[in-house]
Amino acid sequence: MKKILLLLSLAFVLLLPEASAQNNRRHDTNFNGWFMYFGTHKLTDRWGLHTEFQLRRYKIVTEAQQFMPRLALVYNLSDRASLAGGYAYVHTYPYGDNPAADDFPEHRTYQQLQLRDNHGIFTLQHRFRLEQRWIKFAGAEDYTYLNRVRYQFRATIPLQGATLEDKEFYLGLYDEVFVNFGPNVTNNIFDQNRAYAALGYRFHKDATLEVGYLHQHVAQRNGVWFENNHTLQVGLTYNLDFRKKAPVTPAP
Repeated sequence: MKKILLLLSLAFVLLLPEASAQNNRRHDTNFNGWFMYFGTHKLTDRWGLHTEFQLRRYKIVTEAQQFMPRLALVYNLSDRASLAGGYAYVHTYPYGDNPAADDFPEHRTYQQLQLRDNHGIFTLQHRFRLEQRWIKFAGAEDYTYLNRVRYQFRATIPLQGATLEDKEFYLGLYDEVFVNFGPNVTNNIFDQNRAYAALGYRFHKDATLEVGYLHQHVAQRNGVWFENNHTLQVGLTYNLDFRKKAPVTPAP
């Protein structure tokens, strides 16, 4: 009996701080709009260039939230696997019920492994991304260095047959988890989770348009505020092919 009481007392002591932290948590619900362009352009059979721009708005369209250009060099290991390394600039503005004191910049480098496979009608994609982040938080004189790892699992499902063809609709689904690690992590190792569902249209193999809903759950660095963001996403993908075309030999 004494052992049981001792274990219950120990469990109470261990759980008390967590329960207190749960009681101190505050939640902020926002409605955002993210408008995005993506392009992965072929330079050679192996090498490519990824270009991206995201304009993120608070209250769907009326107020600034973030903007982010991203650039990366891509190396194709095969038709189903690629490596990438690149840079992104992120500028964040105050928004929500617990806004930052002012807007602030972030410089980010990243490395990525992307895997793709087909299972029946499903096209499955795994994306592993490692990020190094230099953030100058509002009011700070110096940049803070942070590390983050991300994993995204995505499924694409054709809606008009067993395979996705030109001029057809499809369903896009993904979930992505973000985890902080290393020096300067404060109250949260968990950074955020994104769950997404969209209706897409493929114009041709290098051009698609997606309109969807993203639920973003964000843990702010203070460990008190947590965001539940309902987000309209509109994403255009347009890829270009810069490979030299072989000269066409006229028929004799």
